[in-house]
Amino acid sequence: MKDGRGWERQAQDYEDAIREIGQQLCRADGIVIGAGAGLSVSAGLAYDGPRFTENFGEFIEKYKMTDMYSAGFYPFRTQEEKWAYWSRHIYVNRYDTEAGQAYKDLYVLLKDKNYFVITTNVDHQFQLAGFPEERIFATQGDYGLFQCKRACHKTLYDNEAQVRAMIKHQENCRIPAQLVPKCPVCGGDMEVNLRSDGYFVEDESWHRAAERYEEFLNKNLRKNLVFVELGVGMNTPVIIKYPFWKMTKRMKQASYICINKGEAWAPEEIGDRSICMNEDIGSVLKDLKNRACRKKRGIMEERGADVSETV
Repeated sequence: MKDGRGWERQAQDYEDAIREIGQQLCRADGIVIGAGAGLSVSAGLAYDGPRFTENFGEFIEKYKMTDMYSAGFYPFRTQEEKWAYWSRHIYVNRYDTEAGQAYKDLYVLLKDKNYFVITTNVDHQFQLAGFPEERIFATQGDYGLFQCKRACHKTLYDNEAQVRAMIKHQENCRIPAQLVPKCPVCGGDMEVNLRSDGYFVEDESWHRAAERYEEFLNKNLRKNLVFVELGVGMNTPVIIKYPFWKMTKRMKQASYICINKGEAWAPEEIGDRSICMNEDIGSVLKDLKNRACRKKRGIMEERGADVSETV
C-alpha cells in the first residue's frame, strides 16, 4: 500500500512472509545485515522502563532522568559525576549483559551463509552472539572503548578494567577523582568512542572494517544479494537505510527486506523486490530460525544423518 513516505508491501499473512523471507535467504549468494537500535530493543536491551529504573535509581532521583538515551546528554557539572553515570551506562549495556536471543537467533540463521553486518549499534551484541569480528562493521563506535575527547591521536583503549573500578568505587553518584580517565598523550579528558561530534576517532580497525564491507559489496555486486534491515530508524538513515534502498535499486538482482515494528516500508521504486514486516524483530527471527532448522533437520533425516545436534 502507498502512504506519504513511499511504498510498503506485506505478504498475504505472517506465515507467507516468513516463508518468502526464508526462501530468499536460502537462495541468496550474499546477505547484508543492516542493524539499528530496534534490534537491541527487541533483544531485551531497552533504554527505558524497568531495565532503566532498576539500574539507575539514585541517578533518577538526583537528576530526574527518564531513560538512558536522554541521560546520555545530561550536562553533568563535574567529571566525577559524569563518569559515575557513564560507567554505569557502559557496564549495564556492555559488560553486565549477555547476547540477546534475537542476536543469537540471527547468528544461527547466518552462520553457514555468505554475509556481512553493518550496524550503528555500539553494544557489542553481535560479537557476544558469536559473529566474527571480520564480518562486522560497527560504524558508530563501541561502549567498550575510550578515546581522547579531542582526538589528539587515533588510538582507542579497552575500558573494561576502568569501568569496573568506577562501578566498584562510586558513591552518591560520583567516582573518586583519581579514577577519572585521562588521555595518556595530551593529559586531557577521555570520552567513550561514540560518534557524537567531529572528534570521533576512526582507528585502523575501523578503517579495515569499512574496507571489508566495501569488498563484500563489490564481490557480490552482480549476484543475488539480499539486504536485510533490522530495527533501523530515521535518526541516521544515511548510514544503512538510504544506501540499502539505493543499492537495491541499482543492483537488478538484489532484494530488500525490512523488519521493524512501526517503521517497515520501502520506496515505490524497489517495491516489487521488497518485503516489509511491521512485526517484532525478535519474534520474526525466532520463527525464521525455527523454519530453517526444521528444513535442515528434514534434509539430514532424508540422508540418514544424526540430527541430535541440530539447533
